[in-house]
Amino acid sequence: MKNASARTTYLKDYRPPLFTIETTDLYFDLYEDHATVVSKLLIKCNLSADAADANSLQLHGQLLQLEKVFINGQLLEPGQYLRDDESLTIPALDGLLGASFEEFQFECHTRIEPQNNTALEGLYKSKKMFCTQCEAEGFRRITYYLDRPDVMSKFTTTVAADKTKYPILLSNGNKLASGEVDGASDRHWVTWEDPFKKPSYLFALVAGDLVSLDDTFVTCSDREIELRIFVEEKDSDKCDHAMLSLKNSMRWDEEVYGREYDLDIFMIVAVDDFNMGAMENKGLNVFNTSCVLASPKTTTDFSFQRVEAVVAHEYFHNWSGNRVTCRDWFQLSLKEGFTVYRDSEFSADMGSRTVKRIEDVSFLQTVQFAEDGGPMAHSVRPDSYMEISNFYTVTIYEKGAEVVRMVALLLGPEKFRAGSDLYFKRHDGQAVTTEDFVKAMEDASGVDLGQFRNWYYQAGTPVVSIRSEFDADNKRYTLYVSQSCPDTPGQSNKKPLTVPLRLGLLGSDGEDLPLRLHGEDAATSETDRVLSLTEGEQQFVFEGVESEPIPSLLRGFSAPVRLRYDYSRADLLFLMVNDSDGFNRWNASQLLTIGLFDELQSDLVGGKNLILPQSLIDAYAGVLDSTLSDSSVDKAMIAQLLSLPTVGFLIERAEVADVENIHLVREFLLNGLAAKFYSSFLDVYMNNTSDAEYAADAESIARRSLKNLALSYLMRSDKDEAVTLAQQQFVQASNMTDQLSGLRCLVNSGAEAAVELKRDALDSFYKQWSHEPLVVDQWFVAQAVCQLPGSLAQVKQLLAHADFDIRNPNKVRSLIGAFCAQNHVGFHDASGEGYEFLADQVLVLDKLNPQIASRLLTPLTRWRKFSAKRQGLMQTQLQRIKAQEELSKDLFEIVEKSTI
Repeated sequence: MKNASARTTYLKDYRPPLFTIETTDLYFDLYEDHATVVSKLLIKCNLSADAADANSLQLHGQLLQLEKVFINGQLLEPGQYLRDDESLTIPALDGLLGASFEEFQFECHTRIEPQNNTALEGLYKSKKMFCTQCEAEGFRRITYYLDRPDVMSKFTTTVAADKTKYPILLSNGNKLASGEVDGASDRHWVTWEDPFKKPSYLFALVAGDLVSLDDTFVTCSDREIELRIFVEEKDSDKCDHAMLSLKNSMRWDEEVYGREYDLDIFMIVAVDDFNMGAMENKGLNVFNTSCVLASPKTTTDFSFQRVEAVVAHEYFHNWSGNRVTCRDWFQLSLKEGFTVYRDSEFSADMGSRTVKRIEDVSFLQTVQFAEDGGPMAHSVRPDSYMEISNFYTVTIYEKGAEVVRMVALLLGPEKFRAGSDLYFKRHDGQAVTTEDFVKAMEDASGVDLGQFRNWYYQAGTPVVSIRSEFDADNKRYTLYVSQSCPDTPGQSNKKPLTVPLRLGLLGSDGEDLPLRLHGEDAATSETDRVLSLTEGEQQFVFEGVESEPIPSLLRGFSAPVRLRYDYSRADLLFLMVNDSDGFNRWNASQLLTIGLFDELQSDLVGGKNLILPQSLIDAYAGVLDSTLSDSSVDKAMIAQLLSLPTVGFLIERAEVADVENIHLVREFLLNGLAAKFYSSFLDVYMNNTSDAEYAADAESIARRSLKNLALSYLMRSDKDEAVTLAQQQFVQASNMTDQLSGLRCLVNSGAEAAVELKRDALDSFYKQWSHEPLVVDQWFVAQAVCQLPGSLAQVKQLLAHADFDIRNPNKVRSLIGAFCAQNHVGFHDASGEGYEFLADQVLVLDKLNPQIASRLLTPLTRWRKFSAKRQGLMQTQLQRIKAQEELSKDLFEIVEKSTI
């Protein structure tokens, strides 16, 4: 039956393992049509577990051909063990070992077919390379094992393969020995040893014909670490940025967290076929090529920044994930949330802190808030799952990072550092829980985080509502604050949270006022402070306020909540100009636009003519004047202030999203602003055009961002001058950021002058870059997200393109994923064809790669956001998928929770 194996796993059922694995010795023999794996395990009874159940050994295993099993060197007969699709069980250990055994040697020989492993879990072939992906439960596709994160073992791995085809053989840890295979001069072997205990999900193996960029790093204790990034020879010129990012990450982690690298070597391998972005395997990180390769001619600024962030993220896992790991998969955010927070702080230190925060919050509000409002809503520490791969979500990662950020805000920098130091010291070499993390923070700081723990247990996006009152006679300003959280699947009647509310009060001159709460010393001079909202309703009374201020609330987005406060348009314009908090200046611009947007939508529904709002004109005029008159302004920030909210964000915040109207109103605003400020945008474009050699530094990236935003506005005029600028930029660009920006402007233009240029540009771009898979991915994306009519037909046509391979996750995400998740107008076409298209592709993918299939389905699970007609169309496709026989566990869980 299709749902026979879709069992639900519950946190409440967690039990410590009956056995531990002290040492793991692995021998891999790799061939073109198969691989054999010999595993030798020293297994001990876990004295902390229930000894009464320790007479039966059950190991995880999937899709394995078992050849031999030994216990203490004794070959077992088939009748002495049991096998099913998920496990190998030896039921009567006392009969083999005697009644009082404490440890024993287990050995098994398995045969697998990596070349046929399209799920890309366990050991598989990526083109001509062998590689692994074992998180979360991929190791059980390699050999029988206690494949759970709380079983930590010391691994020694030997890999043998053909010398010519696979000259590079890698695994975790430090290299011990190498040589030729006895009796086979065309084959060789290498042995690696990892001295640190780790769970099986951190195991890695790579075999291929690779070259490397080599460097060294000297740690804070003067140890020299060998750094190697392995790639195919054709990509050897695209590793410098990743290497620089790695060295910056290593230094930053020493300076900010006191964490020094522990092995003698750190390796990264770039792989074309990979389900995720990268994997933090101890000492041997395996990366999707899109997250490690970077060159000015083939890589955009966004991708340069992504490489830096992902390299940092995976390196930081060496401590927050590897040295201290998760007890069980319900604790996934323990490592991922903490590490996302760490990499976001690193990126903020490398570039513009304000812009980084804006980017992170925009993603959170668009994607994670939507997840909180959908059928897959879950807490940062979930209570149950059917398939753990479905819980590598924005809630676990991004909301988990926000929870850690709140801890840091409540404790302050010194106490938070003390808490992290204690956490790493107390739990080094252990598999622990989110409770252990919070307890370390409490013990080091003396701050009670009892109520704060609700952030880990409760799903949903809280709503914080605030109203204000000014008492001029008593110079008193009061904020009345309340919090609530909507019901989510399986959770209702939510408890109050501890919400850190960072704020300031602005006087009429735009300056921050001193913040003195009722009962505090009159000498206080703080102008920015964090209040703790802990009750359903609270009041905060500020004394000594001479005139009614404008509040700057939730500065820096101090908590992942929906804020409700009745700002006037004048208030928002004032905050845009005067707020000392950069994030809130941007947020004021977004709130202003959203208010105007809602009015225009009402006008459109009511049949009224749309008029470009004067307040928006004034806001844009002020921002454009500042950037044209002051060359020192933060151009990345200006680009953010000149960007309207995305369609995805506008859909997410709507009660019932009318996609056509959202698109029409947004297009009206963009076109109106483009026409009104054509000359200003032209000046911005010209002022930020440069012949300087490409640099991926923050200032240069900001300049290109502002220039290309200006070009996108110019192209909306449909003027020949603008089309010429876009075409010239596309042809003459010396870097991929500018070339791709020119291409996208042409592809999305409805101008008559652009019709001929558009097809020529797409053809010439493909011919120029057809040898670069990651650039071809961008070519697919540019067409998939085109907002003009006919995009679905174009996407369907591209499915048959020679460079599209549905077995490659990057290609799937670039074409199918980009259309369904980013092209809202095309995907949500009233015909429902977009929904049918997605269902068709998901069903094909589920047979090949269930992880990618289930993640791709997400847009259909958001059906509650739309009108009854669209809900029906989306449900029809979900029900069609659900009715299929033999669905994977991954996909079955999503459709089971998403259908009605």
